[in-house]
Amino acid sequence: MKPINPSGIRPPFGNYAHGVLLGGVSELLVLSGQLGAAADDTVPEGVEAQAAIAFGNIAAILEAAGLTRGDVLRLNAYVTTRADMAGYMRARDAWLDGLAVRPASTLMIVSGFTRPEFRVEIEALAAR
Repeated sequence: MKPINPSGIRPPFGNYAHGVLLGGVSELLVLSGQLGAAADDTVPEGVEAQAAIAFGNIAAILEAAGLTRGDVLRLNAYVTTRADMAGYMRARDAWLDGLAVRPASTLMIVSGFTRPEFRVEIEALAAR
């Protein structure tokens, strides 16, 4: 993977790449959005804790497919308020810590999810 961050445009606002170029893809894994619900269906109140669970779910799905977080090309995340952006970004940055190439990333504010206690949902795209 090669990050694409052209010098003629503003640098990324956070810990991500504007684009990620991948050659020779043999397999593509598309992950459904993951919410902050633990295996026992408990949901912590804070967005950072919910995002940590969602990233843990993403890691488990990647592992089941024989991939790692280093194979993630793109993250799409959704939060319900601007106030939740910082907590999400802390969880995202912790999950991405140590990676040589950060995935492309989008963060959007939405009106809500399927259950009112959910505050964040994260999708991922990975390739081998």
